[in-house]
Amino acid sequence: MNKIMIIAEAGVNHNGDLDIARQLVDAAWAAGADAVKFQTFRAELLAASSAKKARYQFHNTGNNNSQYEMLKDLELSWNDFKVLSQYCAFRGIQFLSSPFDEESMEYLDSLGMAIIKIPSGEITNYCYLKKAAALKKPIILSTGMSTPDEIGEALGLLDTGGQDITLLHCSSIYPTPPEDVNLNAMITMRESFHKKTGYSDHTAGIEVAVAAAALGACVIEKHMTLDKTMPGPDHRMSLEPDEFKHMTDSVRNIEKAMGNGIKAPAGEELKNRDHVRKFLVAARDIQTGEPFTMENLCAKRCSPGISPMKLPKILGTCADRDYRKDDKIGE
Repeated sequence: MNKIMIIAEAGVNHNGDLDIARQLVDAAWAAGADAVKFQTFRAELLAASSAKKARYQFHNTGNNNSQYEMLKDLELSWNDFKVLSQYCAFRGIQFLSSPFDEESMEYLDSLGMAIIKIPSGEITNYCYLKKAAALKKPIILSTGMSTPDEIGEALGLLDTGGQDITLLHCSSIYPTPPEDVNLNAMITMRESFHKKTGYSDHTAGIEVAVAAAALGACVIEKHMTLDKTMPGPDHRMSLEPDEFKHMTDSVRNIEKAMGNGIKAPAGEELKNRDHVRKFLVAARDIQTGEPFTMENLCAKRCSPGISPMKLPKILGTCADRDYRKDDKIGE
């Protein structure tokens, strides 16, 4: 089993502050994430001035400003992302950021970002998808809010010749209740589109992400925050650093537990086998020459000897010596 890529979704949980963004890099690295991912956008290219907030954004931030104004407050500059890219390299964690427009995608590409992470909201953005395909880089495509036909159309634009494309199942509900996760859809996509699949988790805890690991996710993405009580649209459904570390450790344990799929005793099992399996012993005293029967033989734990599975071959043969009760047969 290949190592699962764990992405700490810092997103906009920096609240537009580069110092907080750097702290999120530190926290993601300390929590064992493989990559930390931000969101790169220009508010004027992302939302019209009349755009209303999504329900969860309204719930978490109130109605004192528009979606455009909220996004404007959450922007980082081009130079901020250059600093973050360099800081991630210094920290030894992969830098990722989801571009929300073609200009942002071009800039992130100029920074040498290795993977294009396409957010769910852009899966029907024709020009954006064509731009992503033209860069000829590995792509991770989130599929929240999407139908199979929409995913297929997006792949038709993105998969122009052997690109490394991973589909992420997710539910764009913040937070996602368990009954709306539909985790088996991740398997359905894998089988339908013949692509690697992973999971972008918006649930409140870590259980579903860990379950996704057991179901074969090759990527797991989860929001991270320094403090759930901070103001902003995504903090409340994010994991704090200690929670994220717990998730990472749990996923890594699942990786180990999945094994190679070959049914065989583990090394430590072999050490225990001779102490917990039963072998044939005398059920009572047996005299030399006395035939072995169901009445004078039984199976008990003892030092290794004749397996009870050999009983049919032993029955009717004669004892070659005297046995006392509980003596192992064959010695």
